[in-house]
Amino acid sequence: MRTVFLGTPAFAVPTLERMVQAGHEVLLAVTQPDRPRGRGRQLAPPPVKEAALRLGIEVYQPERVRRPEAVARLRELAPDVMVVVGYGQIIPQSVIDIPRLGIINVHASLLPKYRGAGPVQWAIVNGETLTGVTTMRIDAGLDTGDMLLKRETGIGADETSVEVADRLSEMGADLLVETLAGLEAGTIAAEKQDDSLATHAPIINKEDGLIDWSQSAQAIHNRVRGFQPWPGAFTIFRGHPLHIWRSRPHTARGTAGAIVSTKPLTIACGEGALELIEVQAEGRKRMSAADFANGQHIAENETVGEARS
Repeated sequence: MRTVFLGTPAFAVPTLERMVQAGHEVLLAVTQPDRPRGRGRQLAPPPVKEAALRLGIEVYQPERVRRPEAVARLRELAPDVMVVVGYGQIIPQSVIDIPRLGIINVHASLLPKYRGAGPVQWAIVNGETLTGVTTMRIDAGLDTGDMLLKRETGIGADETSVEVADRLSEMGADLLVETLAGLEAGTIAAEKQDDSLATHAPIINKEDGLIDWSQSAQAIHNRVRGFQPWPGAFTIFRGHPLHIWRSRPHTARGTAGAIVSTKPLTIACGEGALELIEVQAEGRKRMSAADFANGQHIAENETVGEARS
């Protein structure tokens, strides 16, 4: 089929690659403009741009896809279908109306659960053990369009959002190719979403990573796993931020926020305790919690953060 692809992050790259491998004619890859990145703040291309150029696909980077010149360019191409994966802009109705088979989105959740910007992260933070990918037709709402196909997968007890997203990106790529084949053959029956079952996965803010030690050890462990790579889960230790990158729930008890053991480094929670495995002090590299405890000469009964009532 004649297609246009809209996407930006690394999560979208496998889908673009599979579309080409499946023989679809990708007329154009639309992605966000190059942005400053790293300490030098030099302009860097988004992952989809790099992949498209490698695949010999023309790249288009409008500041806003809703602008008349962008809409006109897409309309001139007259694609059969458009595919969106993590593009990063709201698609206006003027673009939705262009392709005859609509715009198909690969969404990293089992819709209608976790509509929004952070479905993988919030699923883990909320303790879900099952997730998946859904292909859907985009409409004017936020992830409210008719569902086409779904695939489920489990979430491991210690899996991070980075690890789960990597798996979902591959699953989503395969599902999108299957969806396009079904649309072309007319064998897919679209299914409306039940709005009463919908949950929201809002944009993540830095403050979301701040640990509340009055929560249970499992809830905090889920936060550690879910908020990677950004903003990470962090607490305050001796007046400075301390990021916790790996942890595990522990059965120890104590006052929430108190260090109940230094070998292994363990902090009491509202229920149970959290054993720290890998941490990062402000301005330092990641290190094992054991090395951090030794280097800081941490004593039992020191406290971290603020336990909230």
